[in-house]
Amino acid sequence: MDEAQARGVLTAAGLTAGPGREPELLAFGENAVFAVGELVVKVGRDPELLARAARELAVAAWFAEYGVPAVRAAEPAPRLVDGHPVTLWHRLPEAVRPARSADLAELLRQVHALPAPPFALPPRDLLGGVERWLRLAGGAVDPADAAYLRARRDAYAGELAALTPHLPPGTVHGDALPRNVHVGPDGPVLVDLETVSADLREHDLVVMALSRDRYGLPAEEYGAFVAAYGWDVRDWQGCAVLRGARETASCAWVAQHAPANPAALAEFRRRVASLRDGDRELRWHPF
Repeated sequence: MDEAQARGVLTAAGLTAGPGREPELLAFGENAVFAVGELVVKVGRDPELLARAARELAVAAWFAEYGVPAVRAAEPAPRLVDGHPVTLWHRLPEAVRPARSADLAELLRQVHALPAPPFALPPRDLLGGVERWLRLAGGAVDPADAAYLRARRDAYAGELAALTPHLPPGTVHGDALPRNVHVGPDGPVLVDLETVSADLREHDLVVMALSRDRYGLPAEEYGAFVAAYGWDVRDWQGCAVLRGARETASCAWVAQHAPANPAALAEFRRRVASLRDGDRELRWHPF
């Protein structure tokens, strides 16, 4: 799915921004995300994502019940339009400032304190999307690189299953980054709830440790995150395994954009090369 196809799904769903106004593309990853008037509309890449879209809406309703600051759904169930899951959300007010790492930590503390939900949450399957992302990449990526990531995925799958957590397992956001926090007039709220899972809470903390090492998060920002949360995941002996699995998934995720985006292909090659070379500090570029 490219942007034009995603816009076609919006048209087929009867979702337009008004006379003379085009829906505004906000983000394009697993979903194409558009601002449409007072709504935000997420268009999934393929029908495989329908169940996940339904679960994301259930999570949003559950968070609202417990007062967790997060995005709120405008419809309780996803639509399936031309084979694409479509979900509608209330648009947040304009941000008053960028989100900081401490904002994220405070929200994670609230999520991690929740009891079990009244519906099933899956485990945080970091590696489950690798095959689909590589399939979407097709011939755009070197088959040897794809084979390397598959082998790396398989090796880490066994190590993940053997981890002993430091924190009690429970609900996790699953993609805990400041970019998934929006700071409006009423304070920080969580966005992008599609990876909310039931698993090791360390999943939500290793993301920021990786951001420090790979994406240039300043040490002081990471320190603020640790201080606000109350524990540094790097002190846990399982951190390297969780980090390695996430790096594997992050490489494969970029691959899906390679067929249409030369910058994505270059970043994919850069990331895979750093993993092959064992370079744990080579800077990766956010994508």
